[in-house]
Amino acid sequence: MSEIILMSDLRVAAVPVDECGDALVDVRGSLLVDDRKHQDSRGAEVHLRRGVLDRLLRAQTLLPEDLRLLFVEGYRPPALQRSYFEQYADELRADHPDWPADRILPHSRLRSSGGTPMAASRYVSPPEIAPHTAGAAVDLTLADTRGRELDLGTPMNASPEESAGACYTAADGITDEARANRAVLGGALSAAGLVNYPTEWWHWSYGDRYWALATGAPAALYGPRELGASH
Repeated sequence: MSEIILMSDLRVAAVPVDECGDALVDVRGSLLVDDRKHQDSRGAEVHLRRGVLDRLLRAQTLLPEDLRLLFVEGYRPPALQRSYFEQYADELRADHPDWPADRILPHSRLRSSGGTPMAASRYVSPPEIAPHTAGAAVDLTLADTRGRELDLGTPMNASPEESAGACYTAADGITDEARANRAVLGGALSAAGLVNYPTEWWHWSYGDRYWALATGAPAALYGPRELGASH
């Protein structure tokens, strides 16, 4: 996709889901895992669909020998996703009292390809279609063999407001080192079959609606689910 399509776009919501039934699996023991999201998710965050984990393991083999993927968050319970989304929308309302309500959060929550983008979805996906709630998305970065994070230009989860837009994957205004590190991360993950959400350099997914739209797949493989649910 040459344009930036937000999660709130109706083209994303219109993608059908043909649930393949992959299990949510624990990534610990397979990847280097950071625990910064544990307080919010209480262990749910270390799970991913099996097909996503397999592709991350493939991406790991494509990195230089002195680098590792540093996994931060995968699956996110729907209730937590909803909380994050509403919190960010509230912050936008407070920071931009002059914005019309439908610029932040239209009544339908999703928008068509025309009109004003829903600002809240630049940073947090609408709960109805969020890849994290399907176990299809991962937030991650790069670390060295001692587990020390590399510079990728902004802290992970920096909002567009906090980072002056530097959180966008193709942002200008970051250092050459950060840009090179983003290229290394993106090259390995893209080669393994994942797609990036272009407003967040750290967010990659496989098998969700956004991935299907980006790759031309006829349907998503994974839909939202509760941890522990069976199909």
